[in-house]
Amino acid sequence: MTRSALTPLLAAALGAALLLTGCGPEDGSGAAATSPGSGTAASSSPVPPSPTPSPTPTPERPPELIGGGTQVFPGRRMVALYGRPGMPALGVLGEQGPEESVARAEALAAQYAPHSAEPVIPAFEIITTTASAEPGPDGDYSDELTVEELRPFVETAAEHDVYVVLDLQPGRQDFTSQAQQYEELLKLPNVGLALDPEWRLGSDQVHMVQIGSVDAAEINATTEWLAELTRENGLPQKVLILHQFAESMITDRHLVDTSHPELALVLHADGHGTPELKMGTWARLQQGLPPGIRMAWKNFYDEDTPTFTPEQTFAIEPKPWFVSYQ
Repeated sequence: MTRSALTPLLAAALGAALLLTGCGPEDGSGAAATSPGSGTAASSSPVPPSPTPSPTPTPERPPELIGGGTQVFPGRRMVALYGRPGMPALGVLGEQGPEESVARAEALAAQYAPHSAEPVIPAFEIITTTASAEPGPDGDYSDELTVEELRPFVETAAEHDVYVVLDLQPGRQDFTSQAQQYEELLKLPNVGLALDPEWRLGSDQVHMVQIGSVDAAEINATTEWLAELTRENGLPQKVLILHQFAESMITDRHLVDTSHPELALVLHADGHGTPELKMGTWARLQQGLPPGIRMAWKNFYDEDTPTFTPEQTFAIEPKPWFVSYQ
């Protein structure tokens, strides 16, 4: 074959090789690229532009407390209505429905505002489990409200920036297992917990015959569980109240663990009567109190003689961080 006949064949072979390797003229004058993985020539139509990447979603802000922030104290004080919904005899919270309770708590907190350098937040302290004279179906001498029964008060409180504390009177059940029944509500950012040892019975005790008690080990088990729940769910710090009016109610109190940053521990002085009796209880309960526990005060409308005014209550030293009304 002559050279003149070979030249077109070589030219054709070279062009085919260029197509198969995806190469094209350097001047970009229209040679097509191969389809990825196909080994055949692709269409000469323009390559569509790459899709615009979706914007990176903004991370959700962690939940905050009423009034902002994630630490309960010292950025605020609280004033609460105490009681069980639907049972006026157990406290003022039971004298009206959720909306009316919000209005009453807000009005009460407003009376304290002029006497506080910190914002005063309205609150509910709801008797969630109530000491019972009868053992009940589970034999624990404690009448437990269900989550659904509590929900109207908890949700209405959240809508109106009212903090909620769930108060436990567990009878013969331990505080930890009873608190775990309300895990769903305790996962909310503005719901805390209160332990009332007066109503924590031994295995052979009944209410109103003796004052109940709890040891530091059971308190520590409960606070450890609540701290872990708070931490794992990215929640702001929670109020954890310990009720007390007699030394015998919390045994080995000096061993109560105050090291959980997820919890704001408060000792609630529950004494009632004359101002002299109440102040005597207040002073006595502070003796040997573990560092890191703040003080709280209770005013009784019927049992105190007389009931302290907001100005008198906030004149107490140290000034209470949490005040409840029964």
